[in-house]
Amino acid sequence: MAHKQTTEILNRHVANWNIMFVKLHNYHWNVKGSNFFTLHNKFEELYNEAAEHIDELAERLLSLKGKPVASMKVFLETTTISEASGEKTDVEMVRALVEDFETFSNELKEDIETLEGDADDEDTADMLVSIRQSVVKHNWMLRSFLGH
Repeated sequence: MAHKQTTEILNRHVANWNIMFVKLHNYHWNVKGSNFFTLHNKFEELYNEAAEHIDELAERLLSLKGKPVASMKVFLETTTISEASGEKTDVEMVRALVEDFETFSNELKEDIETLEGDADDEDTADMLVSIRQSVVKHNWMLRSFLGH
């Protein structure tokens, strides 16, 4: 049961970060306006970090003899965030990311508690703590950009 919980948690995060990776590229390529230079660079920073998270999560799954999800179809079926849709203003892009990072932060918190408790997997929990710290920091910065 514990292994199944860990596998489900990690695969959801693999799916989420892959959708985020694509969304951040979309925003990176399509941002316009007076915030272009700032956001173009920030979105690149975030998608590079997303790629690191994807690899770390998938490799953790493999080390636990699990199998990471690895197709867009399955990512879309598994994710808890939506992909980028339509044209957004620079501010709408940041708002969407704030919502996604809030979702990530809440899910990570719950998953850390599950991994430390029922799943008895402190190592995976520690990895998610590190990812959550980064998510919380980025979300604070993005909210600050919006003036919140």
